[in-house]
Amino acid sequence: MASTQDSTRLIAAIERLTDALDAQSGKTKNLQQPLDSANAFVFEADGMYLRGIDRVSAPDLALLKGIDRAKRTLLDNTRRFAAGASANNALLWGARGMGKSTLIKAVHAAVVAEKAADAPALVEIHREDIAALPGLLTKLRDADRNFIVFCDDLSFNNPDQDFKALKSVLEGGLEGRPENVIFYATSNRRHLLPRAMMEQESATGIHPNESMDETIALSDRFGLWLGFHPCDQTEYLEMIEGYLAAFDLKGNIDWRPAALEWAKTRGNRSGRTAWQFVVSVAGELGKRVRF
Repeated sequence: MASTQDSTRLIAAIERLTDALDAQSGKTKNLQQPLDSANAFVFEADGMYLRGIDRVSAPDLALLKGIDRAKRTLLDNTRRFAAGASANNALLWGARGMGKSTLIKAVHAAVVAEKAADAPALVEIHREDIAALPGLLTKLRDADRNFIVFCDDLSFNNPDQDFKALKSVLEGGLEGRPENVIFYATSNRRHLLPRAMMEQESATGIHPNESMDETIALSDRFGLWLGFHPCDQTEYLEMIEGYLAAFDLKGNIDWRPAALEWAKTRGNRSGRTAWQFVVSVAGELGKRVRF
């Protein structure tokens, strides 16, 4: 009798688990949104679906100071792509906190404002999911729309898989890269070299540079390299002044000494440090700021 009851409980448990898995599967399928339903998406690799984003956190392009050349170059490249002309994949590399990922989002927002329904959609893929890029390209290839696939702080957890997957975007293999997709990535390092690989290079065998050749060759496949460098004091103060004016926070206060002290306590001057100071000023005034 006990054995029969145990069997009944086991069958019931299996049925509940099956129902839960079926429900979850159905839920995942329903999460896929039409590719014309939003201007920005996040790619969820686990379920291989695109989740629409109603609002992208991006400042007005005019607020980004100290990166004029990169701003102009990326905007021109994105406009050409939106117009149906040839455009390059882009690698934004360099100093942390200087607005690499912010520039990509701001440029996209500017082109959306210009092109409206004809603007490309921005699709963010997490760096941990780079190996799923071929699957994402398959979803985008036949869509009647252009897409900018964007990866912030690109790095490689599984170099063999990740290199192959990224090449499918940059070069496309036998089938070719989809004409309606370009790839923008950010990295703190120009050649996408993980710190562990750099340390390994300094301690390995007869031809240490060979361990890095493939990674460097991969970065060479980006048509645009846009460098970001630490800003000077003048640029740092201009960033803050622009933000304060945009959010009506200037008033009659002399904010410059406090801004310089803020940067000194953090050991750097950057766009991120400038924005953090502005957030602090807004908080002291009882206001809220956001992009």
